[in-house]
Amino acid sequence: MLAYLFVVFAIAVRFLPHPMAFTPVTAALLFFGARGSRRQIWVPLALLAVSDVVLTKAVYAYPTFSWDHYVTWMWYAAMLFLGTRLGTNFKPLRVIGGALAGSVSFFLLSNFAVWAAMDMYPKNWDGLMMSYTAALPFFRRGVEGDLLFTIAMFATPVALHALAGMVRKDSDHVAAA
Repeated sequence: MLAYLFVVFAIAVRFLPHPMAFTPVTAALLFFGARGSRRQIWVPLALLAVSDVVLTKAVYAYPTFSWDHYVTWMWYAAMLFLGTRLGTNFKPLRVIGGALAGSVSFFLLSNFAVWAAMDMYPKNWDGLMMSYTAALPFFRRGVEGDLLFTIAMFATPVALHALAGMVRKDSDHVAAA
């Protein structure tokens, strides 16, 4: 249930005012891959793809829908798969590594797709490097958001389990009295 809530939260944040590139999308995908239903792993992918279409058409009012959206959707699928590879025993370094892999891969893929799909930069090595250079401020915020949200999401079940244990312990003391 928590995996679905995090996906809905990630989608909602995309529609709310927020610092550009500072979203919980990577964290929600990693968490769903790690803790969500394997039979329904397509659900976050479909929900995020639909939100991309709505954002593109209704919010940003871009006239066209281009192939670079498919690159983003493949990245969503890759993050879900990476989440499944984290296993059930979540070690902090593996989770942080997954978040950093998400940040770096999204930066490289999305900016390559922008360079290739749009006419913003020359179609040569220098143009590609201009695309990556222009995106560096977004990359920093992306890394910050990915780390913050991933740590928070993966820590939530641990904190809830600890809290439930404390509540059970307190109720045992009350019952014994």
